[in-house]
Amino acid sequence: MGYVGDLRLLIGNKAINLVATAVIVVNELNEILLQKRSEPYGSWGIPGGLIELGESTESAGKREVFEETGVVVEDLKLIGVFSGEEDNYIKLQNGDEYYVVLVAYYTKCFTGTLCADGDETLDCRFFDISEIPDKLLKRHELVIKKYLEII
Repeated sequence: MGYVGDLRLLIGNKAINLVATAVIVVNELNEILLQKRSEPYGSWGIPGGLIELGESTESAGKREVFEETGVVVEDLKLIGVFSGEEDNYIKLQNGDEYYVVLVAYYTKCFTGTLCADGDETLDCRFFDISEIPDKLLKRHELVIKKYLEII
């Protein structure tokens, strides 16, 4: 079931803090990898997800990117840590509530072939920064903005 599932068995749907990671993967054309998510359905975002108990944010980022897109990433560089009420509160369709503490990275070092997992990821592809889809998660807009400031 995993860490979050075990927590939910104990506390139900109550709001909690959870730590997540996201990784901006950049190709040779300086395009950014985004995934079309199943939750919230049809939204676009940066690959990533919640860390498991005892897992480092870097390891979680690598794991999540691979699970969701089929791409293996290395050499993660920190963009920043994003937290607080604004844009970080999430209520899932099943009623689970949480606030995300998001640790964001970027990398240009990756291998593999893009392949949406069909579960969490409905589609994945690289986008020019000027062609980012409108239905992008707000907290991921902030991560991309910060990334563009530091590169």
